[in-house]
Amino acid sequence: MGNKDFQFRIKIARKEAKESGYWLRLLKDANPNSDFAESLIEESVELRKILSSILKRV
Repeated sequence: MGNKDFQFRIKIARKEAKESGYWLRLLKDANPNSDFAESLIEESVELRKILSSILKRV
């Protein structure tokens, strides 16, 4: 796998993590009593940060 292909795939993964966070926030807003969504939202944010860090170093 080449460097450009790797960057492209990391960008896709970062975009998917962002979209997952969006849907999880909608789920949390629709079900305010559920506690599991908050931890998953935090994980999606952390994953985006990790993927962004990888992109900066490539």
